[in-house]
Amino acid sequence: MGPALSADSAWKLSAFAPKAEVQAALLAHDEIEEWDFDLVISGREIVEDRPLEWVLEGWYPRKPGAPQKRAFAGLFDGKAPKIEVEKLPAEDWVTLSQQGTPPISAGRFYVHTPDFPPADDAINFAIPASQAFGTGQHETTAGCLEMLSAMKASGAHYRAIADIGTGTGLLGFAAMKLWPGAEVTASDIDPVCAGVVEDNARLNAMPWGSGRGAMTMVIAQGMDDPLLQARGPYDLLIANILAGPLVELAPDFAASVPPTGSVLLAGLLAGGQERAVRRAYRQAGFRLAARLQRGDWAILWLRRRHAR
Repeated sequence: MGPALSADSAWKLSAFAPKAEVQAALLAHDEIEEWDFDLVISGREIVEDRPLEWVLEGWYPRKPGAPQKRAFAGLFDGKAPKIEVEKLPAEDWVTLSQQGTPPISAGRFYVHTPDFPPADDAINFAIPASQAFGTGQHETTAGCLEMLSAMKASGAHYRAIADIGTGTGLLGFAAMKLWPGAEVTASDIDPVCAGVVEDNARLNAMPWGSGRGAMTMVIAQGMDDPLLQARGPYDLLIANILAGPLVELAPDFAASVPPTGSVLLAGLLAGGQERAVRRAYRQAGFRLAARLQRGDWAILWLRRRHAR
């Protein structure tokens, strides 16, 4: 999900630290549900020949104040390294944060920015660095692409698909490629995503509209939208969001998925978050069909059991 942006300027916070400390800070950030989503966090190595030297970067659409600096520093366990703050040119700050993003391969898919050429023998998507999230770089998005490929290979067939928290639209597009006759509904809580998804659909020649074989987009929180409810039930519901909302939405998802239908869930850390999510969906009538793990992240394919 992506926040609303300021067109005036962009600011960056930087903290240089060893790789292990930056990776721990990234994990700490992913576990915070009440985070200011205007403050986007990323981590990377500084130069290729010194792989243990990393930097944690925060991108903010206006000058960060004391709350943002405290939140950024608080991601480090113990004393935080020195935090540098700089003003950037008046460009889209998410675009700046994603410039130079390398392509990724996941399952049958190859995802790249328009700066890179497509790959042979793969389903290609060009997803620009944009005002929304879901370019395929995060382990959860790549894991969902891998799991969708495995679901297709297993013989699964879907005719009505929802992508909740779609971001850039990537996972919905991937499902459309695998099940081209399906009616796909994408949603996100951020109004920015509506234009981003439609632009990406046009860029990738994805059918847009309300009929079969096409995608439509709504702005909604969870399943709380008349059109989203009217177009259900969904025999595949995709949600790459956060563990807390996934737990809260389990009853709503169960009401939107018919018996034998599937949910694909991501955005949860393996361990305690995964146990909480699996428990909630087991209570809602789902059973585990398959699981994969990318880094510290679990991706779950669950099927809804027949009603007794």
